[in-house]
Amino acid sequence: MTDDPTLAERIDAALPQTQCTRCTYADCRAYADAIAHAQANINQCPPGGAEGVARLAALTGRSAIGLNPSHGVEGPRRVAFVDEAWCIGCTLCIKACPVDCIIGAPKRMHVVIEDQCTGCELCIPACPVDCIVLEDATPGASGWAAWSQVRAREAQERYAFRRMRIEREQRENDARLADKAAAKLADLSRHSTLTDPLALDQKRAAIEAALARARAKRLPA
Repeated sequence: MTDDPTLAERIDAALPQTQCTRCTYADCRAYADAIAHAQANINQCPPGGAEGVARLAALTGRSAIGLNPSHGVEGPRRVAFVDEAWCIGCTLCIKACPVDCIIGAPKRMHVVIEDQCTGCELCIPACPVDCIVLEDATPGASGWAAWSQVRAREAQERYAFRRMRIEREQRENDARLADKAAAKLADLSRHSTLTDPLALDQKRAAIEAALARARAKRLPA
């Protein structure tokens, strides 16, 4: 375990930010944290390739080793495309994309913003009709030679914004549900089909407990 509080941040900055999860961690930052705390090897990031391993070796003082093939192999940057003839507009690929580079609406064809696609491949298993294909965008170039620090930073920013958006939407939805529950609680007998006083008291207790849990979730850790 490191005593350097900045190591995880510097490791994260050295990763390609594809957020592909091939390292087996939830995102690039989680992998960086694991490396910094000696819980993961430095050879688990196929998008970074051999140069990526060398970068991490220099940061951590570990020896550079070959990529672990169980996580994948180094290759060109790949871009996803949606076959419009088969797309059913289910939005599952939109929800799976870690950098919000797929646009569309329910029951409408979806489109990948090619320049923003990180090639993470997470949209592939999400598609129920197998209408997404990957094409090589950098033939002859792989790893960091097929990527760039600018692209990595932009992908990191889009990923951070997506997480912030999802958290905000969840908070807003929780607040709407809490307001709805509080309104029913204020006049439970009118909003419920129950007439037995004991049953109403039990219902009231259940709603109050749910509201208490919701308030606890909103409190800072």
